[in-house]
Amino acid sequence: MKKNILFLTAFLVLFGAHAQVERSLEPESKVETTHSVTIKGKNVPYRATAGTQPVWDKDGKPMAALFYTYYERTDISDKTTRPLVISFNGGPGSASIWMHLAYTGPELLKIDDEGYPIQPYGTKDNPHSILDVADIVYVDPVNTGYSRILNPEVDRSTFFGINSDIAYLADWVNTFVTRQNRWASPKYLIGESYGTTRVAGLVAQLQNSHWMYFNGVILVSPTDMGIERGGPVKMANYLPYYTATAWYHKQLPPALQNRDLDDILPEAEAFAIDELLPAMVKGGSLSEAERDAIAEKMAYYSGISKESILGHNLMVPTSFFWKELLRDEGLTVGRLDSRYRGIDRQNAGTAYDFDPALTSWNHAFAPAFNIYARNTLKFETDLTYNLFGPVRPWDRSNETTGYDLGTAMRQNPYLHVMIQSGYYDGGTDYFNAKYSLRHIDPTGRMSDRTSFKGYRSGHMMYLRAEDLEKSNQDIRDFIEKSKVMPDQPAKY
Repeated sequence: MKKNILFLTAFLVLFGAHAQVERSLEPESKVETTHSVTIKGKNVPYRATAGTQPVWDKDGKPMAALFYTYYERTDISDKTTRPLVISFNGGPGSASIWMHLAYTGPELLKIDDEGYPIQPYGTKDNPHSILDVADIVYVDPVNTGYSRILNPEVDRSTFFGINSDIAYLADWVNTFVTRQNRWASPKYLIGESYGTTRVAGLVAQLQNSHWMYFNGVILVSPTDMGIERGGPVKMANYLPYYTATAWYHKQLPPALQNRDLDDILPEAEAFAIDELLPAMVKGGSLSEAERDAIAEKMAYYSGISKESILGHNLMVPTSFFWKELLRDEGLTVGRLDSRYRGIDRQNAGTAYDFDPALTSWNHAFAPAFNIYARNTLKFETDLTYNLFGPVRPWDRSNETTGYDLGTAMRQNPYLHVMIQSGYYDGGTDYFNAKYSLRHIDPTGRMSDRTSFKGYRSGHMMYLRAEDLEKSNQDIRDFIEKSKVMPDQPAKY
């Protein structure tokens, strides 16, 4: 017994310190590594910096630490004309992993050409990365990725809300740009999903409160961004997405199915605006004959039955559509990418059990980033990398980010905006994205600085190999178009 006690005491002395190590994050840290990647047939050497930078409270004390990964091309010494892209994902509560490892970064998730996970997990070089034309920093907001609150007494509302998120991230970006000496560089914000709400607000906040002006904002699969569209407007806007999804699954009548998607979508869009929306607005005053004719035409463009449409008074919710479209085959379709099919516990019901797209993506991304961070970036921590972090409750009040983006554009003649949307995205559908663009610039007088790009994939259009190449090239073209000639004044 005495020997056992002595052994236990020695064990605790030797290993007790390790056993009691806290899972914490330093407010400031960085690890630099050097690499190279072949992009569009040319070698691009670069430095990767993985680290943390603080968020300070009003007394100048660190209250949170944000994890970031910064990629700089190393064979370019003059950064004054070198674009800097600042990248966010959304959620809210989502890390920057998605666009980092699957879209614009120099390393690419190992998946098949349609975006499905494969083993062994890991990454490979990204031959389509925009690192050839721009340096990139990927930022994880508080409680996402490795980012954490440092002061447990800080009010969570400091971080978790539309406007508080924008305010503290603007301060963080200002510090990052200053530390990296990038004030002279052409600057761009890119956000995906809720990240579009974030960057739409950030560009206005940075411009008006930090006097930092941007050349471009890229909105990937944008949210509503506070732009009003309730009731019939939003419901009618879903119809073209229904058409695209039904076409992909071969559920449309031959007259539509036998034509190309690019050919039929403008027709569906015109029906949604010119016929479906007015019918929905009429509501109960719509005659029985009119209602029946609209439902029949809606069935023609959506792939679901006229009876189910009438049962919803023409306003078919997306949740029902995902369950209904392939119900006869015992399958559901995905929300974030409706090319993905799922199997529910039972065929009956008005909504699916899970999103088959999202579960597939989580399967691929989580292992890959943990391998990449430790083995390639050499960033070691015992913290869990939160793909989706605890950020609730989230204050969604007073959202005006889409309108704020429009104001920032009017104030800054250099500022360009591009939307990128997947036709099969049912979470942030492409036609509502077009609607947003029209109302960011309601006069149409800035149309030479706005653009829309659509892809035959879903919320993360870049997961499809063909669209990965195309969408990155669209970003390159956008950066080139929004560059300003030396000594060109910012004026109308």
